[in-house]
Order: sequence, then C-alpha cells, then structure tokens
Amino acid sequence: MMSRSSQWYDGTDRNAYIHRAWMRRGVPSDAFDGRPHIAIANTASDLTPCNMHLNEVAEQVKHGIWEAGGVPHNLPVVSLGETNVRPTAMLWRNMAAMAAEELLRANPIDGVVLLGGCDKTIPALLMAAASVDLPAVVVPGGPMLTGTFRGAPLGCGTDVWRLSEEVRAGTLTEGDFLRSESSMIRSKGHCNTMGTASTMGLLAEVLGMTLPGLAGTPAPDSRLLEGAHATGRLIVDMIAADRQPSAVMTRGSFLNAIVALAALGGSTNAVVHLLAIAGRLGVELTQDDFDRTGAGVPLLVDLQPAGRHLMDDLHRAGGLHAVLHQVRDLLDPEAITVTGRPLVDHLEDVTIHDPEVIRTREHPLQEDAGIAVLYGDLAPGGAVIKPAAASPHLLKHRGPAVVFDSIEDLHARLDDPGLDVTADSVLILRGCGPKGYPGMPEVSNLPLPPKLLAQGVRDMVRICDGRMSGTAYGTVVLHVTPEAAAGGPLAKVRTGDMIVLDVPNRHLDVELPPGELAAREPSEAMTQALARPPRGWQRLYVETVQQANTGADLDFLVGGSGAEVARESH
Repeated sequence: MMSRSSQWYDGTDRNAYIHRAWMRRGVPSDAFDGRPHIAIANTASDLTPCNMHLNEVAEQVKHGIWEAGGVPHNLPVVSLGETNVRPTAMLWRNMAAMAAEELLRANPIDGVVLLGGCDKTIPALLMAAASVDLPAVVVPGGPMLTGTFRGAPLGCGTDVWRLSEEVRAGTLTEGDFLRSESSMIRSKGHCNTMGTASTMGLLAEVLGMTLPGLAGTPAPDSRLLEGAHATGRLIVDMIAADRQPSAVMTRGSFLNAIVALAALGGSTNAVVHLLAIAGRLGVELTQDDFDRTGAGVPLLVDLQPAGRHLMDDLHRAGGLHAVLHQVRDLLDPEAITVTGRPLVDHLEDVTIHDPEVIRTREHPLQEDAGIAVLYGDLAPGGAVIKPAAASPHLLKHRGPAVVFDSIEDLHARLDDPGLDVTADSVLILRGCGPKGYPGMPEVSNLPLPPKLLAQGVRDMVRICDGRMSGTAYGTVVLHVTPEAAAGGPLAKVRTGDMIVLDVPNRHLDVELPPGELAAREPSEAMTQALARPPRGWQRLYVETVQQANTGADLDFLVGGSGAEVARESH
C-alpha cells in the first residue's frame, strides 16, 4: 500500500522534485523510498512554562523513530500556557486544535507523535488528531517534583489558592506568602496536583492514546525520556498497522476515562475536553454519561485537591495502572490502546506500593466520587460539581443568592465589609461562560469574603457558568448551561433569591413563584455581554462556540475531515 507521504515524494515530475529537494538537508538518501514520515507535534514554548522541556522529549522521540526506520520531523504547534495567557487559555483551545489539524493534514506525514503537558495542549492535540485520523500517539510531559516551604510539601495551584486565602483571612503574612513563591515550582513539568494537566495526561492513557505505563511519569524522571524513545519506535509500528485514533478512542474508551476520572479525583475540566474530543470522532458521549458511569465509582487516590498527596507520590505508589487495577471490573475489556492490545491486558501483575496514596477498593477515600450533573431552574442544560472536592455538609444547602455580574463586579465588591453576606449565602458569578467572558475562564472557585474568612469560614456554595482550575477545591457548581450571556436563567437571578442545591438528588433550583423567573428580564450587564467582539478570533469564537454541556467546541469544527488533500501545491 502506498504511504501517504509518498503522494508528495514519489515520481519524477516537477512537484515531486520540489518536495524532495527542499526536504533533503542531510537526511539519508533512502528517506524518500517509502519510509514513513512522522510529525512530532511539539507544544514546547518558553511562554508555556509547563512545556519548556518538551524539546528534550522530542529529541528522544526522534531517536526512536529513526531507530525503527521512520523519518521524524519536529512540528511546532500552537502552545497555550495556563498561567500566562489572557483572558483565558480556554479561548484558544479550539484554535490550537484547528491549527494543528490543518498542519497535520497539509503536510507529507504518515503519523504523528503528540507532545503536550499544560492543561489545554493535550486536549487540543487529541481533538486535532481525531479530526485528521492519522495514526497518533501522545507523550505527556509529566508533572513536576514536589517543592516544600518550611518543611511542608506544596501542591502547585491548590496551595496558591489556600495560601492566598490565608493572607486575606489575616492568618498568613504577605511576606511569608511571597517567600513561598520560589518554592512552589521545584522542577520542569506541569502542576503536581490532580489538576487538569495531570488529569488529561492520565486520561490520554486511559483513552488508549499513550504508551501504556508512561502517563504520570514525572517530567525530570529519566524514564520519561526512555518512554519517549519507545514511543518513537511505536508510532512506526502503528503506521504499518494503520492504527488510527478512531480505532483506539471508542465509546468504551471514553467510558473507561470517566471511571478513571472518578477513581483519580480528576479535574472537572475533563468533562468539556472529553466531550470535545468525542465530538471530533463522532463518538456518542453526553454530559449525563459522566454521572451515569462515574456515579458509585470510589475515590481511590489521596491527592490534592481532594486529598493530601501529590503526583510524584502517585507515581511512587504504583501509578495509574495500580489505580485502574482496582476498578478493572468497571472497564470495557475490548477498548484497545495504541499497542493494539486491550487496556485491561496491561493491568496484570500490578501492585500498590503505598496504600496511603492509592487506596484499595475496600478502603476508598470516598465511596462515591464521580462528577455529579445537576439540572433545574438554574441549569436546564445541566451543571456539574465535583463532590470529591466539596464540603459534605454543603452538598444539600439552601441559602440566599449574592449575585456578581462579572469578574470585575466580584473584585469591586467582594472585600467590602458592608457586603450583605453570611456563611449560608450562595455566591453567584455570571457572565463567565464560553460566550460571555469570552472563553469560559477558571474563575468559578470564587474567593470568599474576608469578613467570613476572619470568622473561620473556609467553604461556601458557589455557582458559576465558567470553569474552575482542576487544582481548586470547594463546593463549586460550574459549567452552568445555558450560560447567562447566552440567555440562560442564571442571567435573571437576583441577590436575595433563595437557591436550593441538592447534589444527592441532582437538583439546582431557585425558589420563586411559578413563572416569575421566566418573566424577568436579564440584568443590564448580561444584555451588554451579548455584544459580539469587533473582529478576529474572538468574534469567530463567540459567534460559533457551543455550550459547555457539549464540550464548548466551535460548531463547524465538530467532526473531522480526514487526512486527504485533493490538490497539489504547485
């Protein structure tokens, strides 16, 4: 069978001459004699600090590809740094996916190795690979090692939220807070908590898209480079077998990922990312699958933000496979990995080395840790909450709303000693959905009012149409759909309205006489939020982005176009 790259390089005509001549530049003379050409989609960037080391990883992938008889090509793609990009990296996840998709399709390659680390990079690359459907495999960049401050381990992200709240509460000096800064990031790699980066790296393996056993390897660990080399060899075999993402990422694979998400205590951001990836493949997956499949799955991993430990502890304790072994009976036995073998076949002879970090099924951290999907007056299209990171006493709660129309409104009023708020209040932040911000930022874990922090309050019910960091914690209802800026009922809630949260029964409601909420007009701020941006990506995004309950992809990017390109370039 003729390779895809041979469509560029085979022949004696002018176009084949141009393609070969410009690509020679020192490669072996037989590089164009049918050897597979493989892109290394590389998100390394100095402005994406969690991915800075991926050039080193790419070199090892190259060695493996050459060794197995392939021809590697480094392909820089759009990189998104969660901590730096304004207004939110989520605004460009779909752009990064679209750009990567087009580059993979346009170039003479037969397969691709996807290098990602920070939150949006692995989801964007998987979305792109799904739409092109060339053989593809992920090398996750891995978590950083744990830093310490005054002898205590620091959870990257989680402890930022915790320490900053202690400053606002007056229990930590600003000087000590700033002194912890140089200890927070100890090494190369992404956040060391079970945040979005860790979650998506691990779920990429559960989806079948990484070399089994590689996900979760710390970034500085030499075994990551060993695995990168082996992945370079593997992609050559995958091309020979024509093992495409559509054959690997099936509905069973996504349901496996939902089981793993619950057992790991993973980020709620996985909901929008998995829905978007499934949408690119045409796999039937809904928001409700997260509740149906994840409900009843125990939390087995004692990691921040739901627990105590950190990612290098998880790796030391037995890693992802030790967790999956405990829930093996819940996994689809037919879902395969990039090796061509079922995922469950890679879970033999697995041992938990530290039962404090990875619990057994008989002694879980929590009995029921799946993502809960709520419906009701405030969320006719659904909303999600992560019970594993919430306060148990708040999972059933009734309290008056304190409404903020924007993040700016929140910052202007939250610290006001005169704010009418108590521990029973429900903080509502709106205008933060895909269209409203735009981009659906990680602001749903609202800081608490200082006067309540001073009283010892450390959690309240919070509701938002945005997202929250996977490193965050608290009783936070997020992804409220439809969002306020798209005409959702959240736009009509007023301060003082009585809000009822009932997670066990999956309800989120406002107590009002029948018909009153529907009869109200949205707040003036929400009406203004509907104004579309004047130009550029933001305008295209706002006009075409879908809601969170289907993955917040752009409507014209759902699905795929395959790898075929009909016309020559000259």
